[in-house]
Amino acid sequence: MRRLLACAALAIGLGAIAGCGTGPGDDGGGGAAKAGISGNLAISAAASLQGAFTEMAAAFEDTHPQVSVSINFGASSTLARQIIDGAPVDVFASADQMNMTKVADAELLSGAPTIFATNSLEIIVRKGNPLDIDSLADLAKTGLIYITCAPEVPIGRYAAESLLEAGVTVNPASFEPDVKGIVTKVTSGEADAGIVYRTDVLTAGETATGIAIPDQFDVRATYPQAVLTGSPNEATAIAWMAFVAGAEGQAILRAYGFGQP
Repeated sequence: MRRLLACAALAIGLGAIAGCGTGPGDDGGGGAAKAGISGNLAISAAASLQGAFTEMAAAFEDTHPQVSVSINFGASSTLARQIIDGAPVDVFASADQMNMTKVADAELLSGAPTIFATNSLEIIVRKGNPLDIDSLADLAKTGLIYITCAPEVPIGRYAAESLLEAGVTVNPASFEPDVKGIVTKVTSGEADAGIVYRTDVLTAGETATGIAIPDQFDVRATYPQAVLTGSPNEATAIAWMAFVAGAEGQAILRAYGFGQP
């Protein structure tokens, strides 16, 4: 039932985008819609989207030469707080529903958010897995330095939920500001392990090794995005939403390891 409701909500949301002139299967480059697409587009996006959205922004600018895209990446909780405090943002892309709801409750969304991607979790360790970690239970080993993020940060909450499902109790050595902080400390040797998104392990490349988390303990992350009220460039913001949901945007997300909505 939850899946059916989510699909229905997505269909309604994408239909609304299509009604504004650019459908989710369009790359945003056609006809009348393109004529009104110009200016600066300010996006606040979850840190885990950095690689995909940076590439996507370049592709969007190629399609719309009169548009300049700037993206502020960070923990979704931090971005939501900045928006509520008045940061000038056109589009918010969160790594969870909770922080999007905070912005919605502040009456700062011009329309219903739509889910554009999903993600899964993995344990991240240094290249070659020198401590032979192969399960969530291993994160509780004496002397192992495990790091995460605070519970208000999506990856911090997802990691805690995963450990709880597995019945594993771990005392984090530190709480990093966002998921990229976990990756940096683990790959540099300052920490032994953390739980991050699968996409972050892929992006880390040869500097890291990922250990899969069994499906029964995995927590699927969902990524919603929405246009904010007061956006001075709503037509361009809507075109960006359609681009992300469309064929080219989804192909870029898949290339970085994200799942479809």
